[in-house]
Amino acid sequence: MALIAIRDLTRIYELDAGRVVALDRVSLDIEDGELIAVMGPSGSGKSTLMNLIGCLDRPTTGAYRLRGVAVETLSANGLAALRNREIGFVFQQFNLLPRMDALGNVELPMVYAGIDRRRRREKALAALGRVGLAERAHHRPMQLSGGQQQRVAIARALVNAPSLLLADEPTGALDSRTAIDILALFQELNREGVTVVLVTHDADVARHARRVVRFRDGRIVDDLRQAPLDARDAVHARIAEAAE
Repeated sequence: MALIAIRDLTRIYELDAGRVVALDRVSLDIEDGELIAVMGPSGSGKSTLMNLIGCLDRPTTGAYRLRGVAVETLSANGLAALRNREIGFVFQQFNLLPRMDALGNVELPMVYAGIDRRRRREKALAALGRVGLAERAHHRPMQLSGGQQQRVAIARALVNAPSLLLADEPTGALDSRTAIDILALFQELNREGVTVVLVTHDADVARHARRVVRFRDGRIVDDLRQAPLDARDAVHARIAEAAE
């Protein structure tokens, strides 16, 4: 069974200016352990698909199964519970709470899950260690670089051990050097078994995925597999250059 199974998914918005078909009868399977890039220009449907996959919106018609659960049939509370249990989100602007330190930000999903304080602290520290930021646990977002803030966001996304890591333009607010570091982290997590979906307009980001799905006018126009670039190569080359 695929982790994500989508059949004839359609999302229509009724606006004052008229009817907009944002997603038009899309079918797609994503297996456990994939690293996939979803690409397309503005208005292509990729963001609508992300919202539906992330249980942030409901389809107008069609079926969506996430690890066998019929998502389109769930109540608002059911959607929220599934989202918190199965999906970790990483956004372009990090979405960290400025008054909380890194540890507190990573603990937040576990607060909603009802995990006790001591266990939350242990798991949050472990997640920060996993992204290389254990020593920054008590720093607030403004005391961290953009790349470090994104690593905190990734740790927060991973802390409940979700089935799916859904990243929306995760390198869009980062310089190219830091972006490569974050892509290397996504690839490392994927090698450890995490399913990663990168929603991006950037072809350079998509080159690091093993599968690229392209959207146009609400439909899939390409679904291709490729040999991905290994971001570790660029990181190692930079380290070697700095050592010379």
